[in-house]
Amino acid sequence: MTRHSMLFAAASGLAMLVAASAHAQTTPAPAGDAAQVEEVVVTGVRKSLRDALAVKQGSDKVVEAISAKDIGVLPDVTIAESIARLPGVNATRDRGNDSQAVVRGLGARLVLGTINGREVASSEPDRNVRWEIYPSEVVSGVEVYKSQSADLIAGGVAATININTIAPLDYRGPAFVLRAGPVYYDGGKDIPNYGQTGYRASGSWVHKINDDLAVVLGLTSQKQKNGYGSFTGWGYNDSNARPPAGASDYSSDLNRDGKLDATPWGAQMSASRIDQTRTGVSGGLQYKPTDNFELKADALYSKIKITEVQDQTVWGANNWGNWNTGTNNIGWNDGVYNAAGASYTLINNTVVAARLPFSSVQTVLAKYSEDKDLFAGGLNGKWTSDLWTVAGDLSYSKAERTNTWKAVRFESYPTWTSFDWRAGKTPTITTSQDSLSLTQTADLAGSYDGPEHLNDELKAAALDFTRDFGGDGAFKSVQFGVRASDRVKSHSSFSYAPTATGATIPASMLTAYTLSEGANVPAILTGDIDKIAAIAYGANAFDVSKATEELAERWTVQERVYEGYGKLNFAADGPAGAWVSGNIGARVVHTQTDSEGLQQNTVSAFVAATVSNDYTDVLPSANAKLDFGGGKIVRLGLAKVIARPPLDELRASRSLSNWSPWTGSAGNPNLKPFEATQFDASAEYYFRPEALVALSYYYKDVDSYIGWKQTPVVFGGQTYTVASPANGGSGHIQGVELTFQTPFFFLPGPLSKFGIYSNYAHVESNLKEFSPANNPLRMTGLAKHTATVDLWYADGPIEARLGWKYHSPMTVIYGWNGSDLQTLESEKTLDFSSSYKISENVSVRLQVNNLTNETLRMYRDNDPNRIGRYDSYGRRYLMDVTFKF
Repeated sequence: MTRHSMLFAAASGLAMLVAASAHAQTTPAPAGDAAQVEEVVVTGVRKSLRDALAVKQGSDKVVEAISAKDIGVLPDVTIAESIARLPGVNATRDRGNDSQAVVRGLGARLVLGTINGREVASSEPDRNVRWEIYPSEVVSGVEVYKSQSADLIAGGVAATININTIAPLDYRGPAFVLRAGPVYYDGGKDIPNYGQTGYRASGSWVHKINDDLAVVLGLTSQKQKNGYGSFTGWGYNDSNARPPAGASDYSSDLNRDGKLDATPWGAQMSASRIDQTRTGVSGGLQYKPTDNFELKADALYSKIKITEVQDQTVWGANNWGNWNTGTNNIGWNDGVYNAAGASYTLINNTVVAARLPFSSVQTVLAKYSEDKDLFAGGLNGKWTSDLWTVAGDLSYSKAERTNTWKAVRFESYPTWTSFDWRAGKTPTITTSQDSLSLTQTADLAGSYDGPEHLNDELKAAALDFTRDFGGDGAFKSVQFGVRASDRVKSHSSFSYAPTATGATIPASMLTAYTLSEGANVPAILTGDIDKIAAIAYGANAFDVSKATEELAERWTVQERVYEGYGKLNFAADGPAGAWVSGNIGARVVHTQTDSEGLQQNTVSAFVAATVSNDYTDVLPSANAKLDFGGGKIVRLGLAKVIARPPLDELRASRSLSNWSPWTGSAGNPNLKPFEATQFDASAEYYFRPEALVALSYYYKDVDSYIGWKQTPVVFGGQTYTVASPANGGSGHIQGVELTFQTPFFFLPGPLSKFGIYSNYAHVESNLKEFSPANNPLRMTGLAKHTATVDLWYADGPIEARLGWKYHSPMTVIYGWNGSDLQTLESEKTLDFSSSYKISENVSVRLQVNNLTNETLRMYRDNDPNRIGRYDSYGRRYLMDVTFKF
């Protein structure tokens, strides 16, 4: 029996088991009997919880929901924070903010993000959505579809996350909602000349012109001052550049035991002064002149500007990890680690701590700037008759990003430098002299990386038909439709390196300071980057006109997708008195890609490359919902799903290093999509309003996934180790999710005003990434354990929530490079939010995020002793006032 047959058999068996167990029960009460309790009018967070459960209970798919029909009711600042609290969902942090979603153990690359059911462009190189760009005030609801249906856009192997914006005719809240207040970030409290207070402000206006026409307009503005300290390990000389077969390793046998010992390339501490402004405008129109016709138009524009001034210290760049240049595996760095007075600690042939002489200590003063623009909009028309519904949708979205990074470097050489970053310890570096007391020499080239440009444009059209059969038959309706999209993502980058003058940087131009939290490192130097650059590189050191294009970074990918589907909806009496509803259908997806880029063949030679690819997938799906009454529901789902490759990994470009170790990086325009067949089952008991206990199980049989491989390739007589994405083998991923939420109705008096929202998820899989070759990482996003516990209180004008979130270690892609895989260690975060309604029109809110100042720690090469990153983001304090009228 094939694995796919086993899945279909499992689905049938579970359905029979459910029917058999239900048959032993008494005749179920009608569904409405679950609500035969004292009716209480709820508002605020309790209303959101109740509305979200109504969405989940009414769906014929396995879905999690967030509801915010009243503007500003969500306790979170961005929708990313709300999504991360749902069962089986994690979020990765960027600059301390929840950002991209990880669902059911699968990374952000396998999560499809949509707005009002439409795929949107992204300023990320791949196709991932950064959910933190969507303020909670513009969102009316979110659905996380964990099971697939033929009418959903193909692309979510892990899940499809859809954000809904406000439909003004359906809105029942106040016409004007204004909210504003300060936000304080304590992560940057030790950084000189840097204030940590920003602000958030938003306003919305919903106006019903008449009974047929309404408009909504929203404005948001935010300034973040979330400075923080970040310690980075640069990896080891046996990891990212594994030599081809037969070549020498880059490590040395330090202790002469006949085994090669890996040494670090270096480490870096960075203190970042971040000034981030976000401005958003959203609008919508809803027109319903008759009961048979409805027209909706919506648009969202977001502009983000980031300025990040970085004070960096780099240790060991010149000699800690220098590769083997001698014979018998005794290399250049051997003379450093075995010098008189030096010492080192080896764990698994890896240097994790050492005391080394005369190591370079570089100061890097840098400034990063980023401008991002996103527009997403669409027009939707729907016509209905007694039996037919026809809906048409046109959408357009565009995302643009421009960023630059400039840096000035100078260095000194203390007599001794020590480091220790083994597992379980706070990374620590000490030097025999502080940097400010040493001569700082500008003998290193500077950097001007940029401008880097990324553009993404997506146009789509869809046409959907529904035919209602009427009558009492089991088959209720049929749906069918088509969709076409055209997406173009392009990238280019420029750079140059100012030549050092060799001058000495006056100590009077520098200031030293230390960070009280995070890694234990010597004082960091700071100064005016432009004035110091004039000494280090001469006048006009950062003249952008001197930048030349990085030809290997120029690429364009065009993706055309054509989809068609059919879906049959059914509902009938089932076994044991259950009401069975659901659907069965299929979606056919044809994808065409055209990739263009420049491929580097030698140090200076490039050749243009154009590669076309196409593939077709047939994606059957089936969903069944068994409603036994009394709030007891069982759901079953079976589907084949795909996720198209990240767009940047489809690039036709290739780059090669100009020095040893000889490495390279390339895209793969011939990638096929991630493919899986998945089975979903969920048992749910809605035992009171706002109350649920649910157990879900899922199994994904993965036919193909995408990872990064390193391959020896010869160009011009030189062998390069080139990293590129490739389709991989098969495997499985399975998990269970448990949800429990309820108000404490069973407790007396004031205690009945408390409630709990909690969930736990366990994931198991045999899927591995392709690297490191000798000890592959688990698949990106796979955290074995995830848990959320929220304790809430709601009594009249007072609401409060204490939220705890946990995930076990998981593999993540750090930054924009899909090959930079690291393991994110377990995190436990604690948040608090509260609000008080002064009157029907005025309320105040207080929120504290990351109460325990949980640090972020990553490690490399599947080895906890190989530090990757150690960040301390600090806490975020927000207080604002909301006016409704």
